[in-house]
Amino acid sequence: MKATKSVLLNIAVVLLLFSCSKESTQQSPNALDPSEYFEKKDVSYGADKHQKFDLYLPANRSMATKVLILVHGGGWSAGDKTELNDIKDFLRQDLPEVAVVNMNYRLADAENNPYPMQLDDITTVIDHLRLNASDYVFSHDYGFLGVSAGAHLSLLWSYAFDVKKEVKMVCSIVGPTNFMDPFYFDTTDPNIKNLLNLFGEEATIDFLKNVSPYYKVTASAPPTLLFYGKQDPLVPVSQATMLKERLQQLGVPHDYTLYENGGHGWIGPELLDTAIKLQQFVQTYL
Repeated sequence: MKATKSVLLNIAVVLLLFSCSKESTQQSPNALDPSEYFEKKDVSYGADKHQKFDLYLPANRSMATKVLILVHGGGWSAGDKTELNDIKDFLRQDLPEVAVVNMNYRLADAENNPYPMQLDDITTVIDHLRLNASDYVFSHDYGFLGVSAGAHLSLLWSYAFDVKKEVKMVCSIVGPTNFMDPFYFDTTDPNIKNLLNLFGEEATIDFLKNVSPYYKVTASAPPTLLFYGKQDPLVPVSQATMLKERLQQLGVPHDYTLYENGGHGWIGPELLDTAIKLQQFVQTYL
């Protein structure tokens, strides 16, 4: 009797192992062929018309493939992912092994503040990518590249919202970093005031600190790449230098470039320099 029970137990174990093995190797019906290039525009991640992203997946990718997320600018209340198509094309050409996500997010207005709405949108995109990683065939290693307001959002999410520590690098191109800077806090410029009022006309000091990447960065922050223009009328050099000094104090790997003739953007040799440094940084840290 004992021998019979032993045989039956062994058979049960073998069947269980076979079942688990078969189940683990079954491929999702939605899985993409990783040997082929894949692109899809306007992937929806929410009910709002702005909650969409474009997806570009390299051929011959694997579960080790990294993902770079692009976040457009526009003063938190305007802009569109198509504005970063040139950057997307550069990434596909010079970093062909990296998957690219070019996202839109809900735009702020008098009834809808950027914070936390737009940070929530980034979280939802990350959740979507994480949930579908095995179908898309890429890793949970993410990088961010943001421009202007999108750079602010990229820095803030990477420093304060990445609880799983999956962000491996973040790049800010002319992104605001500290709203307690007198340039913003004491401004009389109506255009600057209107931008800041999107965060709330009665925003407290604690709130402004909470939405400033400078006050959220820690020693565990991801490597950070900073590009700024000395002639920028919207984002002063102090925004870059304060964050650079804080990163240095905390021992966070970083690189900082200030273009003497650059404004809120640049072209020509400066843009080429940005491309080269971005490529090197992504290859090093992502």
